[in-house]
Amino acid sequence: MTSKDTTGDAGNFVRELIVADQAAGKRKVATRFPPEPNGYLHIGHAKAICVDFGLAQEFGGTCNLRFDDTNPTTEDVEYVDAIQEDIRWLGFNWSNLHYASDYFEQLYQLAVKLIKKGKAYVDSLSEEEIREYRGDFYKKGKPSPYRERSVDENLDLFARMRKGEFPEGAHVLRAKIDLETQNMNMRDPLLYRIRYAPHHRTGKTWCIYPMYDYAHPLSDAIEEITYSICTLEFESHRPLYDWAIRETEVFPSRQIEFARLNLTYTVMSKRLLLQMVNKGLVSGWDDPRMPTLAGMRRRGFTPEAIRAFCERIGVAKTDSMIDVGLLEHGLREDLNRRCPRVMAVLHPLKVVIDNFPEEVRHLDAPLHPEDPAHGSRKVPFSRVLYVDRDDFREDPPKDWFRLAPEREVRLRYACLIRCTEVIKDAKGAVVELHCTWDPASWGGSAPDGRKVLGTLHWVSAAHAVPAEVRLYDRLFAVENPGTTEGKSFLEEMNPHSVEVIPSAQMEPYLAEDGAVEKAGGRFQFERVGYFCVDRDSTPAKRVWNRTVGLKPAAKAAPIAAPAAPPAEIGIDDLGRIDLRVGIVREAANVPEAQKLIRLMVDLGEGRLRQIFTGLRAYYPDPAVLVGQRVVVVANLKPRQMKFGLSEGMVLAGGAEGAAHKIVTFADAEDAPKPGDKIT
Repeated sequence: MTSKDTTGDAGNFVRELIVADQAAGKRKVATRFPPEPNGYLHIGHAKAICVDFGLAQEFGGTCNLRFDDTNPTTEDVEYVDAIQEDIRWLGFNWSNLHYASDYFEQLYQLAVKLIKKGKAYVDSLSEEEIREYRGDFYKKGKPSPYRERSVDENLDLFARMRKGEFPEGAHVLRAKIDLETQNMNMRDPLLYRIRYAPHHRTGKTWCIYPMYDYAHPLSDAIEEITYSICTLEFESHRPLYDWAIRETEVFPSRQIEFARLNLTYTVMSKRLLLQMVNKGLVSGWDDPRMPTLAGMRRRGFTPEAIRAFCERIGVAKTDSMIDVGLLEHGLREDLNRRCPRVMAVLHPLKVVIDNFPEEVRHLDAPLHPEDPAHGSRKVPFSRVLYVDRDDFREDPPKDWFRLAPEREVRLRYACLIRCTEVIKDAKGAVVELHCTWDPASWGGSAPDGRKVLGTLHWVSAAHAVPAEVRLYDRLFAVENPGTTEGKSFLEEMNPHSVEVIPSAQMEPYLAEDGAVEKAGGRFQFERVGYFCVDRDSTPAKRVWNRTVGLKPAAKAAPIAAPAAPPAEIGIDDLGRIDLRVGIVREAANVPEAQKLIRLMVDLGEGRLRQIFTGLRAYYPDPAVLVGQRVVVVANLKPRQMKFGLSEGMVLAGGAEGAAHKIVTFADAEDAPKPGDKIT
């Protein structure tokens, strides 16, 4: 892949397989990315793109883009164009552009070859009858009464199917394999069906279309693909993939399956995403709340952040659920490096500084405090300002450090002010604050050294630029939408997934010619989050989308209850804890924390999990933990810490007041492997 997360590179078993093949001088690297043009690509496809294109790039091979356009009833040129745009945006380009429809004649002739070999037959059962005859997991299939048709009769019927002599559903072409196997994909699967639907490329030339499981392996073979990499749901299809290649006697492409990407608070199905689009529950495929690449691009994600995320989670052989917080964490890291800083007030509250002169002063403020190369901008300061309404409390709590009556705060880059008067409207709502400033504090520091803990962002009212701001949140309110019994995934959508603020106030730098374009349309609004310009913007008023907040949204802390003895739990409660074996691959002290050790743990997921443990006092040299087999609570909700995301907990034990040691397994020959479940 073109961009790697250096914080503990994850494993990639496909890369290891290719390395072994290369060492043995076996195969060139030829991959392909084969989307069906029936929807927009989503973040799950991004992982597949990074695997297919990235490995070909890494090993000096080729990667084709091939549209598996075998179902004309669901395909559209719009999707073809969008898919190409998404791949280029991610930073990849294809060696060759192909369509399965390029091979319709070859696929037809290969089907004729199967008929001649006695490996395929025309079946005249109805769809329902075929389903009944094939049986199910508990019942073996039985042969169709048409299974033993002669080769000549099958050739004749198949040719007439192509000529359009039969209605839809009258006949299908089926493979003749095994009706008693437990693998349903091998119970005489369909190879061709009749469809009177115009194709986006071939028009009405064809009225029979190959099934995906037939067209896919043979298209791979025609292109001489050496590594046909796909997700785990196709593992049970591999015997059919191999059968089609073997029986048609074509190039021996090889199918390899890896774990698909599953993200919390997200659905990863084009079919389900299409439902939301068609029902008007989102504004379209590129709605910024959607997990589509078009939606993520519009929301402000960078291709670099997505590629780094895909590298970080790795390529594994077993499915797992990745917390969306890991994606957001990587996005923040990327945006923090690249985004200039500006001030924007989302919920304006007027502030009048009574003792400030009727003049305008201009402050020189850095665009990026950690990167001087970004330069600086001029920020006007005047007697009347806007601060954010959320930064004022008339009756503040004890630990409130922002503005309140008779409280002093710092205005970012400017000076110290103290609130002296609160103006309310007829309904009692606060509409204006009057303050005084300390002229000796210009620049933001008090000359007498007094401590002022609160710092607020602001804009000059006379110079502020109005804008619309859209605050996007997760599209679903539950971690695993669609898995709740008796509920549709649509019922689990987050009703607060977007908040539109029509009259936010921005500092005037954002209206300067070329300022937004120079930054690529992305900025950090200080103390608020990362934002990007939306395509709905007009010359008169820009629209800004929140890409991600500065930190994960905090959940309300539960009310503390009096201490009580540990409650008994049932066996079902215990079963909810997912304990797994992990091997510590890296261990180091966290320099900024006195108690923490940072572990990178292999749980057999194809990536390393970062876990922080507060046992530094008992491990002066954390390197002794490297290579140890440990017990990990694998389904603990990831916790965003100051030093990074902690994705689990390692178990430790010890008497009260004594040293606590991490629970480990002996490194024996029969020791459990990473990812093994502990019961």
